[in-house]
Amino acid sequence: MTRSDLVARLAERFGQLTQRDTELAVKTMLDAMSDALARGHRIEIRGFGSFSINRRPPRVGRNPRSGAQVVIPEKLVPHFKPGKALREAVDAAARARGGADAAG
Repeated sequence: MTRSDLVARLAERFGQLTQRDTELAVKTMLDAMSDALARGHRIEIRGFGSFSINRRPPRVGRNPRSGAQVVIPEKLVPHFKPGKALREAVDAAARARGGADAAG
């Protein structure tokens, strides 16, 4: 699902909202989440999951073209951990489809 798919679904579900209002609401929510993560805060949405920041320590890598060693600096990256309800819903849907998706 893309951002525009989400906006379209929400506008469909909540008829009193215009497409523009729905776009603004989604943008505002995603911006607030991005800002919170950038400030180092953790975001928890009950029944869905949590977003946090993971630290990737500095390391030595290799330039694939030249083979020369390259120092890769420390990075802070966003991390999503699905909640129990989301994990169970995805698993149940995969099992209902009966596909290989349920094997993992």
